[in-house]
Amino acid sequence: MSQVALPQSLEKDLPFTALAPMQDVTNLWFMKVISQYGSPDYFFTEYFRVNDTSRLNRGILAAITENDTGRPVFAQMIGESIPDLVRTAKELCKYNIAGVDLNMGCPAPRIYRKNVGGGLLREPEKVDRILGELRAAVNDRPLTVKMRLGFENTDNFYQILDIINHHNIDLLSLHGRTVKDMYHGAVKYDLIAEAVRRVHCPVMANGNINSAKTALKVLSQTGAAGVMVGRWAIGNPWLFHQIRQALEGKEITPVPLVEVRNYIDCLWKTPTASTMPERARVGYLKMFLNYIALSIDTEGDFLRLMRRAQNEVELFSICDRFLLVDVTQTLALAPVLNV
Repeated sequence: MSQVALPQSLEKDLPFTALAPMQDVTNLWFMKVISQYGSPDYFFTEYFRVNDTSRLNRGILAAITENDTGRPVFAQMIGESIPDLVRTAKELCKYNIAGVDLNMGCPAPRIYRKNVGGGLLREPEKVDRILGELRAAVNDRPLTVKMRLGFENTDNFYQILDIINHHNIDLLSLHGRTVKDMYHGAVKYDLIAEAVRRVHCPVMANGNINSAKTALKVLSQTGAAGVMVGRWAIGNPWLFHQIRQALEGKEITPVPLVEVRNYIDCLWKTPTASTMPERARVGYLKMFLNYIALSIDTEGDFLRLMRRAQNEVELFSICDRFLLVDVTQTLALAPVLNV
């Protein structure tokens, strides 16, 4: 079976970009917010949990059925029951999805202990069976995989890459750390480069791509077809636009802090705001601000004060203090990583 063509990217001749799927973050609303600042080429949903009693989560499904960003959306699944993964993939293919993505990288212990997500990397034979059945079920659109280098080490890395080749996977998103690394330690871009050389499908490099300049450096070092950005895009939703600017050899447009304040306002105005208790809503916004804080203030004062805020008034007065006092200040561009 031959591979299926990927959806068209925004700029045909440029490497492509994707917003990494992040549970409780990359919902329909966040996709809509981020698309105002420069969409990635591809979106991926939060994962649909798959087991013998699972049904398609309505909230996650909305990121597909109500998506007006104009960008393709891949539907991500997490699970290990082959009949239920096949059933769910077939159900998802009834919707306007760009493709079906299997999560083989989630590093959360509560996930991998169930032998799903990153836990699957311990069982190459199981991965072989899953991908074989999914490939047979998903034959008219892309079947993609998001994974890490391995579970505790990279012992199974090349075997799993060969399995990906064997089943004609259409796109591999590869985070250059192991599951046990979580988000700590150096990203092994050299192993992403090894994957690019070994697999027949395009590879998206993922892991600590914190700036447009870093994206260029990673693309150059790995030969990857594109980059997938997660947490750094929460802190800088302009990042995909900046990556395209850098790829075209243009000067990166600085982002005034007053624009960051407007972005925070957008994040605060979640559609469920009217039914969300203030304390929960403040906590929800803080989840995003954790990723934005150090780009606003590298000293960490904003982060410390923001985390202490008890209510909306306190939180926004802290935001105003750091973001509206000096209109000439711009968002700090993250340094190029030593890759």
